[in-house]
Amino acid sequence: MSSINRRAWLRQSVLSTVGLGLSFKGLSEETCIPRTFLPPDSGLINLGSNENPYGMSPQAKQAIIGLVDGANRYAYNIPATQTLTKEVAQHWGVAEEQVLLVPGSGEALNLLARNFNQGNLVTAKPTFAILPRTARKIGTKVIEVPLDPDKVHDLDAMARAVTSETASVYICNPANPTSTVVEPAKLKAFCNEVSQKTTVIIDEAYMELLDAPFNESMIPLAKDNKRIIVVKTFSKIYGMAGMRVGFVIAHPKVIAQFRAGIFGQSTFGIGALSLVAASASLKNDAHAQYSKAQNAVARDYTFKALSGLGYRVIPSYTNFMFYALPTFKGDFAKYMLDRKILMRSDDYDDGKWARVSMGTLDEMKQFIEVMKKV
Repeated sequence: MSSINRRAWLRQSVLSTVGLGLSFKGLSEETCIPRTFLPPDSGLINLGSNENPYGMSPQAKQAIIGLVDGANRYAYNIPATQTLTKEVAQHWGVAEEQVLLVPGSGEALNLLARNFNQGNLVTAKPTFAILPRTARKIGTKVIEVPLDPDKVHDLDAMARAVTSETASVYICNPANPTSTVVEPAKLKAFCNEVSQKTTVIIDEAYMELLDAPFNESMIPLAKDNKRIIVVKTFSKIYGMAGMRVGFVIAHPKVIAQFRAGIFGQSTFGIGALSLVAASASLKNDAHAQYSKAQNAVARDYTFKALSGLGYRVIPSYTNFMFYALPTFKGDFAKYMLDRKILMRSDDYDDGKWARVSMGTLDEMKQFIEVMKKV
């Protein structure tokens, strides 16, 4: 098949899929079609997976290129891959014994759900799905606490939901899908109070996109408290979603228990190229700050544009935005996909809402042009 015919076939296949009614309503991150699986001339814009549209840093890309010839070796046989745990510890101000690398923070959430399975899980509704979904699969009772009217975690209600049967509490902060954030002082007070009864898991995937005073991590609490665990990732600010590198920070004794137990050899699942790319990313703050600044520009534009069109938009602290669709009938994600925009929508207790990821400013302008015609 010629290259021209192949491109035409791929393009027609994608558009035929759209025509068959493919929908991204309620789909999880790992089931959404990534941009890289789509032919470059399809015209589809992926605003559905909260990825960093500016990619990895030049240094991370160069680190991958420099190690390609050694990728026939296991990571444990390559000296350059042995430093990331130490570098993560130094970057976030903890001891090496407090860091456990995992192949993406999603895998960490899966493993945490399996580890804390002797009792119920308290979480928000809605929230990022991986940990509560895994908990349900293995038979754990999940207690969902609705967000407050501003789509922020209702910490008081979550604290009241904790009982002697609660094995863990999960908080995604900043929150996915709503893009809101909890005030650090309130979250610290919650962690200190609730950790006297059970384990508190804080998912900080989007923390590096925040500005002061909201960018205060709960990592300092995890240094000395065995019941506070923080999960972080290289997927967002560092643009490494496809490389699968995340990590858990907790008390040294907790990390030791994880290594000896259900987490096992989870580090073995991280490829050598991913390890050196993550290491290089930590050394290049300029690219992370560039990504953050560009995201803020696209986010501010999108918030003002959607608000100007009359939509209720939740103020965003992340690289995505949550807005209400009170009068739209049908599957909004399918509607947008038919117009070559990949994004998310779902029906919640208070109606239909959409979540759109921040692409480049040009991509968001194209998105708004489509929204003008809804």
